[in-house]
Amino acid sequence: MSIVRVLDTLETDRLILRHRRAGEAAIYRQLWTERDLRVPPHRRINAEGRPTVEDIAAQIRAEREEPGPGILAVERKGTADVIGYCGLTIHGNGSPDEPDLAYELLRAAHGCGYATEAGRVGPGSVYGHSLLTVRGALNGTRR
Repeated sequence: MSIVRVLDTLETDRLILRHRRAGEAAIYRQLWTERDLRVPPHRRINAEGRPTVEDIAAQIRAEREEPGPGILAVERKGTADVIGYCGLTIHGNGSPDEPDLAYELLRAAHGCGYATEAGRVGPGSVYGHSLLTVRGALNGTRR
């Protein structure tokens, strides 16, 4: 299956999902600092302090050149606060035919229904289903 970036922006009543920007790297690094210790070591800040804000900014710039639906910033409408990201990725165990779901919100945004809202319109529409469908299938494995 050939993946093409189809949409630049998706909107809900409260959110805008759009391509991430290198200038937001500090927000995404904050997500790294908030991760639970049970998260695998390769998904946490290492002893050398990596990834740095600069490392994350470089990754964001590079992902614009990669195939696939990509990871989108989750931004609150009206405030323009970026509260996290969501999307589909072929990195890790994913493949173009079966991408992995990736999403993460700042702790301050937990419990507000933003993940569910973003999942209903997320980049899964490239595949003809919502991220919520995928997220719901994975929900039992995270508990």
